[in-house]
Amino acid sequence: MTQTDVLSARPSFAEKLGIPRPLLWGFVGLLLFMVGDGVEAGYLAPYLENHGMSSRDVAFLFTVYGVAVSLSSWLSGPLSDLWGPKRVMWIGLAIWSVFEVVFLLLGVQVNSYRMMLIAYTLRGLGYPLFAYGFLVWIAAATPPRQLGSAAGWFWFAFSGGLPTLGSLFASFTIPVIGEMATFWSSLGLVVAGGLVALLLTHEKRGSARLAPRDVSVRGIFFGSISILWREPKTFVAMVVRTIDTASEYAFLVIMPSFFTKVVGFTLSQWLQLLSIVFLSNILFNLASGMLADRLGPPHRGFHRGLPLGAAVSVPVFYYRLPLWPITATFFAGPPLAGIFYGGEPCGLSCRCRGLVPQICPPEKAAALSALGLGAGASTWVGPAIVTWFESWHGLEGIIWIFSGLYAFAGLLTLYLSIPEHARDYARKAAAKAKAQRAHGQDIYEGRPALH
Repeated sequence: MTQTDVLSARPSFAEKLGIPRPLLWGFVGLLLFMVGDGVEAGYLAPYLENHGMSSRDVAFLFTVYGVAVSLSSWLSGPLSDLWGPKRVMWIGLAIWSVFEVVFLLLGVQVNSYRMMLIAYTLRGLGYPLFAYGFLVWIAAATPPRQLGSAAGWFWFAFSGGLPTLGSLFASFTIPVIGEMATFWSSLGLVVAGGLVALLLTHEKRGSARLAPRDVSVRGIFFGSISILWREPKTFVAMVVRTIDTASEYAFLVIMPSFFTKVVGFTLSQWLQLLSIVFLSNILFNLASGMLADRLGPPHRGFHRGLPLGAAVSVPVFYYRLPLWPITATFFAGPPLAGIFYGGEPCGLSCRCRGLVPQICPPEKAAALSALGLGAGASTWVGPAIVTWFESWHGLEGIIWIFSGLYAFAGLLTLYLSIPEHARDYARKAAAKAKAQRAHGQDIYEGRPALH
């Protein structure tokens, strides 16, 4: 073995962190893309309400958008199986860019609710194809021993942009260039991120069809649905993933007005607080994913108690946060409850993200479709709960609904574990990979075949 071979065999800095080296630029591009997508997250609702739209219409807009996101999140799996994740990501980037222009030009700028409803809904098909297409790519190209960390970095980049850095970006640009120009700046960030990910990432599996040639199109799409009853653990994971972030999307609808009009925050303070809340979420997610990989499969249930903490964190966020006065020491008090709320729900996604690809190793894309469907469903379930129940007991009633849902999800996580047949498949795949590597084939250690 030459010195060059020895150096190339050494893990890079990215791999030491848990990032697959061939996908590094994909993670960078995803972060930029999601920053652009998250720019509007914290202030679109109050912007529309300040321009004459009722809170109910805003909630309905977010709900219909969420339905489109949910559908697209599911489609990302079978389409990646059919065409390859990279092509699916290109389609997602194109959809987002085109309909963002329509949304702003023909909807927001002329205050046309009908056009906003159409364009925003269609734009909702874009980011899941890009983001969850990349998640399938990660599952296809990452060895199982590294999958928990890689998934953690995916959610780090995803939530780091939407809405963490996106909201922080908006908090600084709105006072300088205004709200409308900030909307347009999001388009530039999305395009830049998409091009970085797609033009600089050259991992080969992402450009090829993942499903075997003998599997029909109908079989691919039906398989991504039938897996929910063929392997019930994927259905449970989908429900848990839906609950995980449903409250976040609900709060993006109702909390901006609550904190700016009732509590007295400025728009910039609210956006910065939102960034802090979600920063805690992504840091907890990343740390728990790395810890799960380090501890290994026998200890992957160490975070099972966290969902119950999430059930407590939601009312704490509502009841305690507004009690701190808004003074020059703003950041010494209010974010504490927000950090508690942002960090606790990670126990739900942590339980799902590393396990789901291993529950059905021959059908990773289909299993991830179930998880993507849950993630997408949370974007409409949250606003839908606001639409349906706000008139019941107001914001306080919604808070307790989500607290109860988190407690329920915590119980569901007790059912999630890797089936024995999946463990057997993984062991055989690892042995096959070892044999292939012994014959000089370039293959990640322990990477199982998708089908």
